[in-house]
Amino acid sequence: YPQDATQGFHPDLVVANKPFTDQAEAFRTMRSHLIMKLYSQTDQPRQALAVLSSDSGDGKSYFAANIAVAFSQLSGRTLLIDADMRNPRQHEIFGLPQHAVGLSSILSGRASSQVIHHVQHLPSLYVLPVGVVPPNPIELVERPAFGMLVRELLTKFDRIIVDTPAASKGADGAVIAAKCGAAVLMARRDHSRLTALQNIVHTVGLGRTQIV
Repeated sequence: YPQDATQGFHPDLVVANKPFTDQAEAFRTMRSHLIMKLYSQTDQPRQALAVLSSDSGDGKSYFAANIAVAFSQLSGRTLLIDADMRNPRQHEIFGLPQHAVGLSSILSGRASSQVIHHVQHLPSLYVLPVGVVPPNPIELVERPAFGMLVRELLTKFDRIIVDTPAASKGADGAVIAAKCGAAVLMARRDHSRLTALQNIVHTVGLGRTQIV
């Protein structure tokens, strides 16, 4: 990065702010694992990657943001979609206005202007924020429009990372994962309960989603 490029980044973006730390290296290692598991099979249709967790505070948005930054350092274009329409955070992490048009506007048929934002100083990274928080998030992601949107965006971006609501907030995450095709499950050491994680695995397993 340019010498002053990291000054505008949110502290959570350790891959951008502190690229030579153990934290950043851990994300690059995870990036390599995801490439081997998800992106190395050229005979398979491209899939988006949903990031799931059982509870708020598990680090899901932090992981989604940083793994997206890590992917953006490779060739190709990376899109981060904030689909957590219950407690969105990506607009805050990437400095976007909270009430700008976003995913909720697209799914409710009200989007009339630019909804995907290019991240300054990260030329290969784009963010689609939630926009206005809707009163009916589960109904919006269950609509065919969400799956159609993901499929269309997969033709325009090389990698798509999707942040989701915690499972404790509702079934949104599993529904989103089913339309993405692949998911990674976050657990918080000494906090996440095994039964809650097993429930997510069971629910996601009802569809064809690959838990990476």
